[in-house]
Amino acid sequence: MLAAPLALGASASWGFGDFLGGVKSRTLHPLAILAVSQPVGLVLLGIVVGARATAPPGADVAWAAPAAVVGTIGLAAFYRGMAVGAISIVAPIAGAGAAIPVLVGVLRGDRPSLLQGVGFAAAIGGVVLTSWERRPDRARFASGAGFGLISMVAFGCYFVFLHQASGDDFLWPAFLFRVVSTSLVWVTLLVLRTAVQGVGGAFLMLALIGLLDTGGNTLYAAASTYGALSVTAVLASLYPVVTVLLARYRLRERVHRLQEVGIILTVAGIVLVSAG
Repeated sequence: MLAAPLALGASASWGFGDFLGGVKSRTLHPLAILAVSQPVGLVLLGIVVGARATAPPGADVAWAAPAAVVGTIGLAAFYRGMAVGAISIVAPIAGAGAAIPVLVGVLRGDRPSLLQGVGFAAAIGGVVLTSWERRPDRARFASGAGFGLISMVAFGCYFVFLHQASGDDFLWPAFLFRVVSTSLVWVTLLVLRTAVQGVGGAFLMLALIGLLDTGGNTLYAAASTYGALSVTAVLASLYPVVTVLLARYRLRERVHRLQEVGIILTVAGIVLVSAG
């Protein structure tokens, strides 16, 4: 009963956070955004987990570590894609990662419904159309679409891993996720010697992005405690609907007509997979 509203709450939280992150990625390096937003969530979850004073529930919580690795890679690619391309294009492509948990379910013995089969076909066709833009001389891969594809695979794997980690508890997996993701971001910054510049004036916005991202992760982990992977992952993957609508309303983004069709097909495919 609780799984669906929690997963939809995660979707809304991610949708708003991804839009704000996409906007800020056009003026800040993706690692700079993550360097501030990830620790904000870590501190918040650390306080909650510390106040509860309970031990990790079992070995499965360790799945939050690979979830953090692929999730952080996916988010960095997502921000980079929205920095160089249209948010309306990159977000639906990334959201098509909803198909990966369902495919995992099929490999485990689940049988997709007719609606889910149609949704898969629509999402795949939509990603193809969205990824290509027509030019007067030729068609070419749309700016940011490649990063969107990286995010699609990474986010799909993230859903599988964090769901596995959250069978008995949701706060510990969310906290461990944030520990690993924050460490990964800061180690990468130190290794690459990337300067974190321009974050001072944007601290409040970056903190809000961190709270929304952490909220999405925690709500998804909670949904995973109560519901099946095939339900929670696909409902949580509806976040591109929120991100695209905000990009259209706030940024007045316009793309080629064929890409419009691709965006609609991709989002419709995600919805059909969810409805199935």
